[in-house]
Formats: sequence, structure tokens, C-alpha cells
Amino acid sequence: MGKIDRIAKVGDVAEIMLDYVENKKTHQTSEVMRVPAAAYVDPDQYQREIDLIFKKVPLMLAFTAEMPEPGDYKAMDAVGMPVLIARDKKGTVRAFLNVCAHRGAPVAEAGRGNCSRFTCKYHAWTYGQDGKLLGVAEKSLFGDVDKQDRSLRELPCEERAGMIFVSLDPEATIDLDEYFQGYLHDFADLDLGSWAYMGSREIEGANWKIAFDGYLEGYHFGSLHPETIFPRTPSNRMHYEAFGPNLRIGFPHHAIAEKLREHPRDKWGEQENNGFDFVRILFPNVSAFIAPEITQIAQLFPGPTPDKNRTVLNYLRREPIKDDADREAVEGAMNFFRNVTYEEDYLIGMEIQKGLASGAHEDLVFGKNERGNQYFHEWVNWYLANDPDAPKPEL
Repeated sequence: MGKIDRIAKVGDVAEIMLDYVENKKTHQTSEVMRVPAAAYVDPDQYQREIDLIFKKVPLMLAFTAEMPEPGDYKAMDAVGMPVLIARDKKGTVRAFLNVCAHRGAPVAEAGRGNCSRFTCKYHAWTYGQDGKLLGVAEKSLFGDVDKQDRSLRELPCEERAGMIFVSLDPEATIDLDEYFQGYLHDFADLDLGSWAYMGSREIEGANWKIAFDGYLEGYHFGSLHPETIFPRTPSNRMHYEAFGPNLRIGFPHHAIAEKLREHPRDKWGEQENNGFDFVRILFPNVSAFIAPEITQIAQLFPGPTPDKNRTVLNYLRREPIKDDADREAVEGAMNFFRNVTYEEDYLIGMEIQKGLASGAHEDLVFGKNERGNQYFHEWVNWYLANDPDAPKPEL
């Protein structure tokens, strides 16, 4: 889909959302869906989710804006896997397991930096930006080493539309076109690759699906966010579009009619954040809210046990930091969004975790209006079935 077609499609969605607000409707499916409470507490399912979802699908692990220059790298933990992403001198991005081929120590400390080579702090073996073993400390005393056989273990990796995708399975292949079904054009049209990375915040919460469920619907805006989100965005007015297992969720503003009717109908597709917003969901664990002031893109990872998740809240914007006052304002904005996410969403998620663990109810129910949540759980179940020939969920 070209940019003109995409804008036209967004205009059609804006018209649908205008109808939702004016006529008190929302996107609905035909029936409610039940999800077993055990899905959020069972250690066996938790492990299968890691093995069959997080270690198989392409995960968005970094942004071009985080590591734009040759020699830049990012080292991180992803569901217990030590990952090193590096940009070589030609600008190509690669990903590796951050594990020295000598005795298994990391070759880069967690975080970001820039270097021409990576040196293991244990015995000082060195590796190039391409992962190849360059040097063995005191090789004459160590003995014969086949450098070609002792490279870092490479992971499938591809940079697209300002984001860097990695598969945690070294034997996997990545087909982003198939997986995202054209959705990445959204991010390419936003020119996300040229944006500036402002920083990140980390929070912890309940089971990753409990946390992610909150990003997938606006049914709770009035009750849970009466002073932060609800003044701008009404409760229970959502529109869902699917791109493979991924979603674009439309949230109209209270003032959508006033805002849209300031413009001719053929310009409605250009009014994102001016009458409506989108939350862009990358299955299984990314929620992106693109805003003109500052953008929050959340990465949710299963924690060390089924009842915990670790969420990295990333912040980007179109313009780099201008001065000290601008930096102070940006830090304040990041703290505000972090606090809202944690205090209004994640704290109740931890209460939900206790409730589900209590055995009070055998299942949860997602309404006809919560189609995004239903769709997400349908895809979780599809991956857990581990049957590629099974019919894929459709919105």
C-alpha cells in the first residue's frame, strides 16, 4: 500500500470513528471470548510462550535512532537471552548472542556505546563488529584456536522503517513482509528512522499478558484514567485493523467532529493526533503511541516468573534535544508518561494477578467490544498450538 492509499485508508477509519463518537458505538465482533485464568499463572504455559512465541517471532529490540552511527551497539537482555546488536563500519546492523566463545562471558556490558571491537572482560578475547573472533590473549600459550569456528553466535536480524528486528532463534529466518503484511509502511511514512532517541524508563508489573491487555482497549479510560486519558479520549470507542498478528487501534477524541470538520474529507487521513490517535501494536509485545510532542513505545518482556513482566518504555521525537532547558522538559515528560503507565495501569495489573492466583474465577471474559484483546489471545493460542497448517486468526 502506497502512502496515498494509506492516507485514504486512515481517512476512512477516521470517518468510522467519528460515527462511533456521534452515535455511541464501537467496533464489535459477534460474541464474547473466555480465556482461562490459568493462562496468566501457569508456569508451563509461561514457558511455552517464551519458547514458541518470544524465541520464534521477529522481536523489535532496538531503534535506528538508538544506534545510528557505525560502531554503535546495544547490549540487552531479552527474555533471559543476552543479545548484542552492532552496526558495522559500512552501516549494516547485525545481532549476536552476547556470549564469548571461550568461556561464555559477555563481550559487551548491558547498555549502549560505540566501539570498533568487543573485548571479553574475563580473558580479553576480542571480536569485530561482524562477530568474528579477532584475537586470543597470549595465543602462543593458549594453544590452537580455529577463529572461524569461534565467532559470536549470530541471530537473524533486519533493520526496517527505523526499527531493528531480531529473532532469538539462531536457526530461524526472518520474513518481515510476511509477518507484518504491509504494516511497516506506517512507520516508514512517519520517517521513524530519522527521529531522535530521547531515552527510556523501566517498570515491572504482572504477567506480560495482563499488562499487554491494558494496551489493547479503551473500555477502561473513564474509570481508570479519569484525569489523564479520559479528558481527551472517550471510553469504549475503539477501532481495530489487523496486519497479520499485529494491530492498529484507533482511539477517537471527544472533539473528533469539531477537529475533522475543520478540514475537507480528503484530508481526514492526515489528521492523526488531531481528532483521533492510533496505538500501533507489534505482536507479541510492542505498543507504540505516536504523538507530536513525544512518542512512547513500550516493549513488554515476560519476567523471570509467570507473575512478572519487565517493560521498557522508550521515548522518541522528530527533533533532537535543543538545549538544557529542552532536555529538562523532555525528562519531565518521560517521567510523567512512565508514572501514568505504572501508577494507573501496572499497579492494578498486579492486583489482577493476585485475583487470578486466588482461584476466584476459572476464566476471564473479553466482551464483543474488546476485539483487540480477543484477537491477541487468538494469536497467542495459535502459536502455542505449534501447528503452522492451522488456520490463522482473522479480525
